[in-house]
Amino acid sequence: MSLRINDLCVNCDVCEPACPNQAISQGEVIYVIDPARCTECVGHFDEPQCVVVCPVECIDPDPTHPESRDELLAKAIALAGGSLETP
Repeated sequence: MSLRINDLCVNCDVCEPACPNQAISQGEVIYVIDPARCTECVGHFDEPQCVVVCPVECIDPDPTHPESRDELLAKAIALAGGSLETP
């Protein structure tokens, strides 16, 4: 499923550049994650990089956007234009 940033966000700016899919952007008050672009880093890394770098642990699964690992991988491949190089 997609991830979401909760109200504990302190706008520290470390999550946005960590996202390989450019799914994170500054919202009106806090950073937001675009569920259409979030793949939880499937296809890129073993764990979501935004979660890894977040100093306040404000990134949670978004239950309104459930997706399987296979669906997340298919989305990552589509976002990469059909081919995906993994580290």
